[in-house]
Amino acid sequence: MTEVGAVEVRGEGGTSEIVLLCEHASNHIPERYNGLGVSDADLQRHIAWDIGAAEVTRRLSEALGAVAFLGGYSRLLIDLNRPLESPNSIVTRSEATDIPGNINIDDAERTYRVETMFTPYHARFTAHLNARQARGLPTRIVSIHSFTPVYHGEARQWHGGVLFDKARAYGEAVLDRLREPGLMLGANVPYQTSRDEDYGIPIHGDDRGLEAIMIEIRQDLISDPTGIDLWAQRLSKAL
Repeated sequence: MTEVGAVEVRGEGGTSEIVLLCEHASNHIPERYNGLGVSDADLQRHIAWDIGAAEVTRRLSEALGAVAFLGGYSRLLIDLNRPLESPNSIVTRSEATDIPGNINIDDAERTYRVETMFTPYHARFTAHLNARQARGLPTRIVSIHSFTPVYHGEARQWHGGVLFDKARAYGEAVLDRLREPGLMLGANVPYQTSRDEDYGIPIHGDDRGLEAIMIEIRQDLISDPTGIDLWAQRLSKAL
């Protein structure tokens, strides 16, 4: 089933214990926001979404028979993987790019974005987890992300990473299964999970006692169909 709006749901009838998240799947911004004052070219960049992550997630959903929850709006409107109290929930500057449409927004607009974009996504995911728990189904949460090859002018050599907090054993096992010659991978790179700056892993996973990890893939490696297929195959075997 596919829903249009705050959340796109794929493979809801799947039988896998894996449940997929892709919070930064879309760069969609409704017309009334006029692109938040950001150029069309910038809205295609990593500041607006995680390039390639949505297609990898959709392929994984099919390959694993796993349900997937993909965000329907750009992270520039509100970041689904940030606590609402985080300064990065609604950014006024992303890397070196100002976001004029987010500067000095009032409480009414902030509440509107929370109620129409953030809350429906997480409520839908929470309802699914509750239903699985009621049925006694085993559950592992895997959140799919991508990262820019160059950040603030600094090149990143990592090809990918597996991020985790409490799910160390599962995270390290997935990382070991992903390893192959020539592939630069690491644990908790190029970021680390943090309760102050992450939502999916700590709230939906760690706080519920579920194994939860985040996959980070460098965007230039999944910017075309060949790369997307390759990484989807790698992850389907490793997860």
